[in-house]
Amino acid sequence: MILAGDLGATKTHLAVFSPEKGPRHKLAEEKFQSRDFSSLEDLIHSFLDQVGYTIEVACFGVAGPVVNGEASITNLSWQLSEDTLAKKLHMKTVTLLNDLVAAATAVPVLEDSDFAVLNQGTTQHGGTIGVIAPGTGLGEGYLIWNGAAYQPYPSEGGHTDFAPTNKLEAELLRYLWKSYDHISYERLASGIGLPNIYAFLKETSYAESPSWLEKQLQEAEDQTPVLVNAALQKEDPPAICRKTLEMFISILGAEAGNLALKVLATGGIYLGGGIPPRILSALHDGTFMQSFTAKGRFLPFMENIPVRIILHPETALFGASIRGLEEWQKRSKH
Repeated sequence: MILAGDLGATKTHLAVFSPEKGPRHKLAEEKFQSRDFSSLEDLIHSFLDQVGYTIEVACFGVAGPVVNGEASITNLSWQLSEDTLAKKLHMKTVTLLNDLVAAATAVPVLEDSDFAVLNQGTTQHGGTIGVIAPGTGLGEGYLIWNGAAYQPYPSEGGHTDFAPTNKLEAELLRYLWKSYDHISYERLASGIGLPNIYAFLKETSYAESPSWLEKQLQEAEDQTPVLVNAALQKEDPPAICRKTLEMFISILGAEAGNLALKVLATGGIYLGGGIPPRILSALHDGTFMQSFTAKGRFLPFMENIPVRIILHPETALFGASIRGLEEWQKRSKH
């Protein structure tokens, strides 16, 4: 049996897979509140005690960089090591993957129904694929064709310097400099970004915020869903929320275009993370693609790049299970 997991600061999703059933068939699964456990080992012991399976190989997607088989999750005290986990859990192999690498691993084997098409473009066989995922933060990764299959690679591109593309974004940058020394794309094109954009628009008197919205924001643990829901409501959405979402999408589109240029993503750009499926209608209104393609002389090139939104809600878990099964196959051959 193979254990796969998607590990985050808030939630951890574990599932058991078998080589016979493949990476999309879960034999058992459970979602946990990560902070309820002092370590990943404790959480896994709790899960395996419930399901009763004996695990030989495990693979986990981790919300953070993985270096030399070790990782930590941002905003969580867990310290992870492949060797330590394998010893404490009595497993033959434990693999840690950056969560974007896990998600990217799944992209080439997802089905058409797992995507929404934002730009059809022309997919080049063997062309590099870029993955950008706005969720709590902004994850980025890419896949390169090695002659036989796609090989995923991590990136921390979401932490590169934000570059304004118009006067309002330039004002936004100056506003954020009052609070931060470094303004990355993650500060704006992620779950933490939407409240930053909203605060800028409110404090610079771009538009008034209705009292009912202010009340909801004050009571919310996470302001992002409140802002998104208000912007997308059918009747009388607040102008400040509409503009917040519009700026978010424009900035996300610009950075997705930057990624496409940097890795020459003729195999396509894929939008992952939890936010894109929730704002599908807004992503289709033209703002994203206008910003994505606005690269000067490279506009015709950008217009030909396929852009798809990943709808599969468990892509990172799916990718971890694929990698886990690959590791199991390697061991079984020896």
